[in-house]
Amino acid sequence: MIPPADSLLKYDTPVLVSRNTEKRSPKPVRGIPTASSIQIKQQDHTSVLNMLGREWVEDTQLWIQQVSSTPSTRMDVVHLQEQLDLKLQQRQARETGICPVRRELYSQCFDELIREVTINCAERGLLLLRVRDEIRMTIAAYQTLYESSVAFGMRKALQAEQGKADMERKIADLETEKRDLERQVNEQKAKCEATEKRENERRQVEEKKHNEEIQFLKRTNQQLKAQLEGIIAPKK
Repeated sequence: MIPPADSLLKYDTPVLVSRNTEKRSPKPVRGIPTASSIQIKQQDHTSVLNMLGREWVEDTQLWIQQVSSTPSTRMDVVHLQEQLDLKLQQRQARETGICPVRRELYSQCFDELIREVTINCAERGLLLLRVRDEIRMTIAAYQTLYESSVAFGMRKALQAEQGKADMERKIADLETEKRDLERQVNEQKAKCEATEKRENERRQVEEKKHNEEIQFLKRTNQQLKAQLEGIIAPKK
């Protein structure tokens, strides 16, 4: 028989219950107040201590190990504290943040304290069991919420990365389109400047030609006026 991992909670010697695990009865739920819990309070501490026991299967054999019913002294409590600190150090439990190792060791320590209190007062032990189970349910709820929030955060992060890649592609396309439009604008500016230059040259040529024609017409007019005056003058 290989006992399960060492624990801060004191246990009695393991007992072989069945050699065929398929025939064992369902394991009762421990620590949850029910009608039977009221009867437990009216009896002794043994029923409450049995709720702290553990069981495991080895080679199709079912073993059950109940907690010790030996009362604890002040030195036992001091030793429990020392063992807790030692195991925290040996298993390298983190001092802050979420740490399964630290949670497991403190849970074992709390169960041992419940065992010690239960031996002196079964009602206190049962109430502490209810407190312990409520804490466990609360932690389980927080753990579920944490896992779902992590999954939600991962989905959002992946969506953000995908959206980032899409935006980067869109930005690259817009920059390419911008460069193409700038090139077209420059080409149109060059065409406009060339057209304006040609028009200015053509206007200057037209103006020069027009001025020459005016000057020619003025000279012609002067000549005709002089001839007319020459023809009219003798008649007087």
